[in-house]
Amino acid sequence: VQLVESGGGLVQPGGSLRLSCAASGFTFDTYYMIWLRQAPGKGVEWVSTINHGANNTYYADTVKGRFTISRDNAKNLVYLQMNSLTPEDTALYTCARGPPYYVAVHSRRKIREYDYWGQGTQVTVTS
Repeated sequence: VQLVESGGGLVQPGGSLRLSCAASGFTFDTYYMIWLRQAPGKGVEWVSTINHGANNTYYADTVKGRFTISRDNAKNLVYLQMNSLTPEDTALYTCARGPPYYVAVHSRRKIREYDYWGQGTQVTVTS
């Protein structure tokens, strides 16, 4: 399993970024995918999950209405569109492999669980 993020960078408050995650080494369209973040000096925070078919998405309250997760199963890519960014969004953003659909459909608690993750891409929001 390999997950490689890209798209991070430096942005001003109120700006936007789109992160990408290229996945390989597993049957991508059978797994939920997750974005996580870790701010300096803080623990890992779950940000968002998308189901295998891209028709169900879940968000942390801190990003709901500003971030949009999506995926392209034909290209094995998952995205995180981030709008209205604030300095509090500054963090290392990492994508992770969530549960397979046949596990997640039986328990909503599973949508935040993950077993592989990438190296992350840094997002810094500052004026």
